[in-house]
Amino acid sequence: MNGWLLILALLVLGGVLSTLGDRLGSRVGKARLSLFNLRPRQTAVVITVLTGSLISALSLGLMLLVSRQLRIGLFELDEVLAKLQSSRDSLKISRLAQSNAERDLQQAKSDSTHVQIELKEVQKRATELRNELAPLQKQRQHLEAERTRLSHDISQKDADIQRTEIELANVRSTINAAEKELKQLESNLIALRRGAVVLSSGQQLAAATLRLEDPSQARDVINRLLQEANQEAFRRVRPGEEANRQILLVPRSDIKRIEQIIRKPGTWVVNVRSAANVLRGENIVYAFPDVRPNITVVRQAEVLARTTLDQNEQSAETVRNRLNLLLASTLAEVKRRGSLSTGLQFDGSKMNQLAKALLNRPKGQVELEAIALRNSDTADPVAVVIQPVGNQLPQSD
Repeated sequence: MNGWLLILALLVLGGVLSTLGDRLGSRVGKARLSLFNLRPRQTAVVITVLTGSLISALSLGLMLLVSRQLRIGLFELDEVLAKLQSSRDSLKISRLAQSNAERDLQQAKSDSTHVQIELKEVQKRATELRNELAPLQKQRQHLEAERTRLSHDISQKDADIQRTEIELANVRSTINAAEKELKQLESNLIALRRGAVVLSSGQQLAAATLRLEDPSQARDVINRLLQEANQEAFRRVRPGEEANRQILLVPRSDIKRIEQIIRKPGTWVVNVRSAANVLRGENIVYAFPDVRPNITVVRQAEVLARTTLDQNEQSAETVRNRLNLLLASTLAEVKRRGSLSTGLQFDGSKMNQLAKALLNRPKGQVELEAIALRNSDTADPVAVVIQPVGNQLPQSD
């Protein structure tokens, strides 16, 4: 009921009851009635008091009857205030937990970046040492050959042999020191790789192709897939430990969204991926689910990519680079179409035969193409073969 109507009703009710009480008191006074052995005047006062109490009781009863807020304020206010305080405390705890989680995530990202930078520096130093070792090893071979030749004429070349021995010893010392440092760097590189990022951002943890006959199965199917992803994350991040707890964190909103999608008719491919780089030994792995319809992305005999080998590209390195570029373009194309494949399947021996044939080809341009060997759906691996357009190259022995 509207507040103004309630006030108006109370005023009208109070006026009516006041009038009735006044008339009743007047009649009692005129009739000189007596209650409980009281004098008539006292009896009239008692009647007036009872009438006023009745006005108050009816007013309060009417307000409690029509106003839920008033009932709550009178009888449930303490409980409501306690719930409000509890909600505020829970909100503070939730915000604190969120802040801690964000801080831990930022620290993990920072540590990952630091390890990657250190890994790149070690790789760079290893490459430099290899480059420095190559000419030193050639020089050692040359000096050893010269020592062998000079040993046949010791009497005449004794001074040269001594000089060569000293120089050879220095070279050997330098090579040994460099080889020792290279081995140490390689060991450090392996250690860094083993102890650094074990899960990269976007790496797949679990995947499944689903077609639900009963939409109510969606929740159970998603839970099983998340359990499988948690087992895989535990195996990679904390190897050797029993996967007896949940370390995979996936937003509930994403899970509900995936459930709503896979309830729709059709075949769906659901995969769970890591949301960030994860180091070995961490306690939390943030992940996100991805869903897409299971469709045919590649058809048999379809040309997926092409490239041209120019007539001046005759070296083994340029041919290898051109083939690698064609494979990379093919993989990018199938991913653009929606394939979840992380690599391509091809016959390595046939690829080597093709590379030899390209090296021995007559001068001139050759156009190469990557062709699908079979139909592949969204979650299937993609198999290809690379061959020249027209197949006019001579066969390699």
